[in-house]
Amino acid sequence: MKYISTRDTSKSPLAVSSAEAIKRGLAPDKGLFMPTEIPTLTVEDLKAIMDMPYAQRAADILGRFLTDYDRDALLADCETAYSETSFPGGAAPIVHIGENIHSLELWHGPTCAFKDMALQIMPRLLSRALTMTGETRLAHILVATSGDTGKAALEGYRDVPGVKITVFYPVDGVSTMQKRQMTTQEGANVNVCAVYGNFDDAQSGVKAIFADAALAEKAEQNGFFFSSANSINWGRLAPQIVYYVSAYCDLVKNGTIKMGDEANICVPTGNFGNIFAAYIAREMGLPLGKLICASNANCVLTDFIRTGVYDRTRPFYKTMSPSMDILISSNLERLLFLLGGASMTADCMAQLAETGKYTAPADLMDRLRKVFAGYYCTEEETAAVIGSSFAERKYLCDTHTAVGLGAAEKYRKDTGDSRPIILASTASPFKFPADVCEALGTTVATDDPETLLGTLKKAGGAEPPMPLVRTLSLPVRFTKVVNPAEMATVVFE
Repeated sequence: MKYISTRDTSKSPLAVSSAEAIKRGLAPDKGLFMPTEIPTLTVEDLKAIMDMPYAQRAADILGRFLTDYDRDALLADCETAYSETSFPGGAAPIVHIGENIHSLELWHGPTCAFKDMALQIMPRLLSRALTMTGETRLAHILVATSGDTGKAALEGYRDVPGVKITVFYPVDGVSTMQKRQMTTQEGANVNVCAVYGNFDDAQSGVKAIFADAALAEKAEQNGFFFSSANSINWGRLAPQIVYYVSAYCDLVKNGTIKMGDEANICVPTGNFGNIFAAYIAREMGLPLGKLICASNANCVLTDFIRTGVYDRTRPFYKTMSPSMDILISSNLERLLFLLGGASMTADCMAQLAETGKYTAPADLMDRLRKVFAGYYCTEEETAAVIGSSFAERKYLCDTHTAVGLGAAEKYRKDTGDSRPIILASTASPFKFPADVCEALGTTVATDDPETLLGTLKKAGGAEPPMPLVRTLSLPVRFTKVVNPAEMATVVFE
C-alpha cells in the first residue's frame, strides 16, 4: 500500500511506502500522508479478530495498512508494546457505565492517557522504518503537546536507539500532574521545554520548523532529520484505529450486541485524530453508526460540523480539559481529503493559513453530517457530569471523558438514538486531580501533586495509578521556558 499527501494536486501524486511515510511524518508539501486505499474488514475478519488478544488484533489491523512491514516482526512489536508490563490487566478494557453507554478505557498504560495506545508501538514502527529505508541519520522527533501526547511520546521514545526527542508544551496550558510527568522525564535522549502561549502557538512553532528549508539543511549538516510523533504522523494515527475495532469485538463477545449491529462512538477530541481513527474503522467496514465529536469551550469542531465554517479566529479558553484546548485541528485535513479531494483540501488549508478560516462545500458537509454529530460542554456542564457520573453511575471519570459523556447524553436527548455508545475515555481522573476533586465537592487549596493525588483518592475512593505515584519521587529535570520564536534554537542546543 502506498501513501500520498492530502495536498498533492499533481496528475501523478508522489506515492511512498508506509515506512517512508512514518519516517517523514509530514509530506514534502506540508500535507498529511494518507493511504491510497482503505482496506476492508468483513464479518468473517471480525469474527476471527474477536477471538484474538489485543496484541494480535493490533498486528492484524496494522498489517492491513503497513503492507511493507514484515508480519512476524509487526506481531512481535505489538506483543511487546501491549504487554502486561506496559498495560497491567490488559489494554483498552471496555466498562459498562449504564444506559447502554460503554467506557472504552484507553488510559491503563505507562502515562495514564490514551496516547499510550499509539505511542507504545509507534517508536518500534519508526525504528523499523529507519532500517527499511536505509536511513543513517539520527531522527529528531519534534512534538507539540497540550498535555498527554508529550509525556506518552517521551516515555515511548525514551532511550530508543537512533532517535532523540524534544517536546514543547504551553507553560500555563497543562495540568499540574501533566507538567510534573514531563519535567521529570527520564532518559538520555529526551528534552522538554515550555512555551509562552497556548497549544496552537507550540504546534505552529513545530510546523514552522518542519517547513523551514534552511533548518532542514542545518539538521542535515548536523547528522539528523526532523520527524513527528503527533497524530499528523500516520504511524501515530494507525494504531488508534485498532481500539475501536477491538471495542466492537468485545461488545459482541460479551453479548452486548450481535455481530453486524451498529454502535455509536463518542470521542472527546481537539485535534480530530482520535475520532478520525474511528471514521477510518467505519470506512473499513466496522458496523459503526454516528460518530459524536465532543468539544469543550474551544468548540471550533462543533461549530464546523454544524455550520460548515472552520474559524480559528475566536477567543481561546483555558479549560479543565486542557488536552482539548486547541483551535487548529490538524487531522480534520485528512477527512477533507477523503470527502473532497486534494485540490479542495489544499485550497482550504491555504485559506486557513492566510485568513484563519475557510468554508467547506455544502455537498461535502451534507455527507459529513450523515456520519458526524458535533456537541460541546461548558466548564460548568463538565463539572456537573463528573459529579453526576460519580453519584449516579458510580463511575469516576476525568475532565475529558466527562466532556465526552456530556456530549453523548446531549446527543441521546436530541435524537432519541438508542444504539449503544462506545465512549472513548482518554485519561485517568488522577491526571487532573484538582478539577475532579472540585467537581466532587472537595476544594483543594494547593497545587502540590502528592496532596492532590491523596485528596482525590479519598474523595473518589480509588487508588491512584502507580506511574503517577512514581512520578512524585523523581527530580525535576526540565525548567526552560521560551517564546515560540525561540523554539528552533532549543532544537539545535
